[in-house]
Amino acid sequence: MRAPLTAYLPDWTHEWLDSIVLLGQVLFIILIALLLQRSLRRIILKAGEHYDLPRNLVRPAILFTRWTIVISASLLVLGRLGVSGTVLWTALTGFTAVAAVAFFAAWSVLSNLFCAILIFTARPLRLGDHVEILDTAEKPGARGEVVDINLLYITLEDSTAQQPGVLLQIPNSLIFQRVVRRWKGGPPRAIPHVHDAADPAAVE
Repeated sequence: MRAPLTAYLPDWTHEWLDSIVLLGQVLFIILIALLLQRSLRRIILKAGEHYDLPRNLVRPAILFTRWTIVISASLLVLGRLGVSGTVLWTALTGFTAVAAVAFFAAWSVLSNLFCAILIFTARPLRLGDHVEILDTAEKPGARGEVVDINLLYITLEDSTAQQPGVLLQIPNSLIFQRVVRRWKGGPPRAIPHVHDAADPAAVE
């Protein structure tokens, strides 16, 4: 490939031809990485607007794609610069092993993040709903209005507290492990007990 190129280039460029070609390849990799990162960022932002996803879910997705592209482009550039493939493979496997250990160490946090994605997409509950998180269908549990949903937990304003403003923070993963009783549009109405309804004094 070099011989045809040298025939069309000045003599003073022959010594620098390999460096020029290498520089062009590196710049091409960087350009493709930038274009890919911007394209994926636009796709994620449009998907967030279309599905009405919160910003605290869209931003981590953008950061994840950005760093994935940066790491991949860096490995390609190092490969073009002559770094041994064995060294790159060793570094990649070491990084993967560390990431796997960190993944299992932070499993509870990651499970809440994954459940947050399910909550934002499947929408088992929304802001303003009144819910009750039950251990079983018979025992009472945490009850209140959903005032905030983030990547780690759901915040309820406790409706059973004697003083207003008491907040309960429920891990996102607990929503898919417990029975959830949900009321839309307002707090549930108090249902009179059977003996109260049968009492003539209560009727009067």
